[in-house]
Amino acid sequence: MDYQQCISNNYHQVCQNIEKAANKSGRNTEEIKIIAVTKKQPVEVIKAAYACGMRKFGENYAEEGIKKIIALNQLVDIEWHMIGHIQSRKTKLVCEGYHYVHSLDSLKLAGKLNTICMQKQRRLPVLLEVNVSGEISKNGFKAEDLSDWQKLLVTIDQLASFDNIEIQGLMTMPPLTANPQESINCFRMMRELQIFLQNNRPIINWKELSMGTSFDYEVAIEHGATMVRIGEAILGPRIN
Repeated sequence: MDYQQCISNNYHQVCQNIEKAANKSGRNTEEIKIIAVTKKQPVEVIKAAYACGMRKFGENYAEEGIKKIIALNQLVDIEWHMIGHIQSRKTKLVCEGYHYVHSLDSLKLAGKLNTICMQKQRRLPVLLEVNVSGEISKNGFKAEDLSDWQKLLVTIDQLASFDNIEIQGLMTMPPLTANPQESINCFRMMRELQIFLQNNRPIINWKELSMGTSFDYEVAIEHGATMVRIGEAILGPRIN
């Protein structure tokens, strides 16, 4: 299969859509990063995406991603993002193989990542996964209303004591819906939370907002996303 031509066409279209969304909201496209989601995609697809100029790749499952990281270790300047929930027993894999974590969702996980990163003599950039929708099924720090935000400040003070992880912003998953416009409330609240944290904990650089997928990335960009996690819209259907 000629993955490269198909991916190249898709990538070009997505970049055009991102530019339009950025222009609509008066933003610079250079501050928006595409994380190509490679869950259940073969190595050949990732090689094709790399050849098209993509360098940031996101995996949902630590073990599945590590196999690809090893298989593609000859590719220079590639950057691997852990975007899925991290099981406690997989923290070592994440610290060894991934460059960036989007899904820090508990103090316990932070402690484990910090300990392993200390042993590895590295500092791991992370995003706090927050749940602004209140859905019980969602992971992340509770951030549904202002009282949650005040409690989150206490948690952030504890997280800031870990020297080997570096908080760089926030990540969320909006509710599943058939209409991208229904994600707006979630994205708007994320932007408000980012501003709240910038004002109340300015010692941390809250520069990144990871939100938006193949389904709603344009809406996410209009509301401040700096990282969009795009899979099938660029790479095509996953192989189950």
